[in-house]
Amino acid sequence: MLLTNLIRGHLLPSACVWITTRPAAANKIPAHCVDMVTEVRGFTDQQKEDYFRKRFKDEKLASTIITHVKKSRSLHIMCHIPVFCWITVTVLEDFFKTSQIGEETPKTVTQMYSHFLRVQSIQGDRKYRLLTETDTNWTAQSREIIVSLGKLAFNQLESGNLIFYEADLVKCDIDIRAASVYSGVFTQIFKEECGLYQDKVFCFVHLSLQEFLAALYVFWSFIHNGVNLLSEEPPTSSEDELLLYQSAVDKALQSENGHLDLFLRFLLGLSLETNQILLRGLLGQTRSSSQTNKGTVSYIKHKLDGNLSPERSINLFHCLNELNDRSLVEEIQQSLTSGSLFKNRCLSCSVVSSGLHLTDIRRGAGRV
Repeated sequence: MLLTNLIRGHLLPSACVWITTRPAAANKIPAHCVDMVTEVRGFTDQQKEDYFRKRFKDEKLASTIITHVKKSRSLHIMCHIPVFCWITVTVLEDFFKTSQIGEETPKTVTQMYSHFLRVQSIQGDRKYRLLTETDTNWTAQSREIIVSLGKLAFNQLESGNLIFYEADLVKCDIDIRAASVYSGVFTQIFKEECGLYQDKVFCFVHLSLQEFLAALYVFWSFIHNGVNLLSEEPPTSSEDELLLYQSAVDKALQSENGHLDLFLRFLLGLSLETNQILLRGLLGQTRSSSQTNKGTVSYIKHKLDGNLSPERSINLFHCLNELNDRSLVEEIQQSLTSGSLFKNRCLSCSVVSSGLHLTDIRRGAGRV
């Protein structure tokens, strides 16, 4: 209510309010209340390369990472966010040093964050629990704190909170001292309230990490406890895994400000066995069905046939990319190449163009 009155000018009418948020949420502010729009652009393509080269003394390694990022359209887009460049460097530096021959290089956002969490967990155990360099197993303490952080991330994401207090951590059974071990995932900041005392305020290093941990917690809760946290209906069989993903799609599409978009991409990405294997130390088992994945893809395509906003439609293209499904993009490409009209008339040219740019497949000669 306070923020609403500030935006509408009912409170402190002569004050200037600068609101930073993602585009989907910014579009919900009435146009007549906006005097100026500032776009925080992040890294340019050249700045991305400069960042990677400055991080590595090994020019060959830097060039290898730059080439890989450019090949994956989704990674290249995300790297305009400086913190994602840091995550990418952390993951790929470890990957190229420790990977086995034939091991798949991370190409999707879910793969990147799964690798990142694994690296952070193992490095934390080596530093604080004195594990050896050859020990790559997750400790029981690591699993416990990650699940607790995931619970916190999910609860606060649902409430729309990006910062939280010590009481919120206690509700999720988080030992504050233990959480400090994961400084790459979780950080502590201090906020002075009323000028009289300092109160500890907590947040994740970046919202995307909160969204990933929230998705991981939802997936973990389903495979370990059989609970669908996104639906009020209790699951009755293993076939309800498809219902988990369908309810996630529905919930994300119902969000007016798009705050569940990246959460949805992560959750669907975690449905793939390749990503589950990376987190086997936490999950304990893999659970993936090609039939379930096909059902999820079909459900997303059905939703794209509806009257969605461009932002929601583009995010569903991102979701298909996380599921490693190219069927819709190939269908569009075939239509463009043959000169025939693409059958989905609900998708605007800008959405189709964005969807094509997200894929790593070489596009045909058709024009959008």
